[in-house]
Amino acid sequence: MRTLCASTLIGEFFIIGFAGLVAMKDPDLATSTVWLVSGIAMLLCVLLCGMVTRPGGVALGWALQLALIASGVFVPTMYFMGAVFAALWWASVHFGRKVDEAKARFAAGARSSSSPADAA
Repeated sequence: MRTLCASTLIGEFFIIGFAGLVAMKDPDLATSTVWLVSGIAMLLCVLLCGMVTRPGGVALGWALQLALIASGVFVPTMYFMGAVFAALWWASVHFGRKVDEAKARFAAGARSSSSPADAA
């Protein structure tokens, strides 16, 4: 799960950076505010890469997805991009867990087939 979720988060890192560049063009938004918010969101993406498998990591990822969708208020394209990345996040969590379960079953099968009686 960690690899799939981290890949999604790194993609979001770049999307947030590009959205910050677009938001800078809005005369109603201060450049410093745009980069503070974008920078915090980008930092959160990187930190979440290491926290995904810890308790609350997936929930924080979902909060980031909602914030990404909500950023569409300032950059309308982000409604679409946020929805796309929310779908990717769901797929990463869902299929990542299935892969982790399959790996665990495979490892358990390998351990049981190589019992000490076979070595003698």
